[in-house]
Amino acid sequence: CDDGPSFILMLFAKTVNSVEGNILYNSCILPCSFQSGEGVVIHWIQMTTSNNPVHVYRNKDQFTHQHQHFRALQDQRFKNRTSLFQDQISGGNASLQLSGVRIQDQGRYQCTTMDGMRNTQPSVFAAPVDKVDIQQVENRITCSSEGIYPQPELTWSTSPPSNVSLENNPTVQQTEQLLYNINSSLIASVTDLVYSCTVSTRTNKRTATLSSIQASSCTIFCILYSQCYYTVSTCIFMFYVYYVI
Repeated sequence: CDDGPSFILMLFAKTVNSVEGNILYNSCILPCSFQSGEGVVIHWIQMTTSNNPVHVYRNKDQFTHQHQHFRALQDQRFKNRTSLFQDQISGGNASLQLSGVRIQDQGRYQCTTMDGMRNTQPSVFAAPVDKVDIQQVENRITCSSEGIYPQPELTWSTSPPSNVSLENNPTVQQTEQLLYNINSSLIASVTDLVYSCTVSTRTNKRTATLSSIQASSCTIFCILYSQCYYTVSTCIFMFYVYYVI
């Protein structure tokens, strides 16, 4: 903190439980409390980046349109994304609400208040495995999932268990939003097995199953038509062959 001895004297640290959740693109509340009194000062920073403040309150919110100077000092990654609970500050609530949460937001946040209380608030965000797609084209089975964090793993299995080779060399790509897309494919050499694909992270996992393998086949129907010409006492038989793929 850079404003006077009140931020230097008698400061002590208090580490609270981490915020960990599947809240990407939504809002997250980082808790902080203090002994309310006159001259309220609340200062939030993200410790893993620059020392530019995430949010500042000094008897009133400093990041409003009326305080352009303070707005210029704010870490621009958090511009228009932070707020305090204005109606609860007088009761000692200094919690920060962060909206539009992104992967880049994870890290350690520090809340310092006028009474000398300093809270260190770790935050870890996750984007769970929401959906796994599995499909077959001829004898190749492909499995994929998108928009995941942290980096996922992909595994194949069969039912019943078999000695079929399930070589797993998934392709993993990271998007500009730091989320992960993953896909893998294999050749279904045995058609009487049920193939399953599981995509997992440390927070959750989902499985998709291809219940039956569609093998290529050709069916032949033979239809017999008979036509009799009684005038000449002769019957003519005609065979038609139809191929159905």
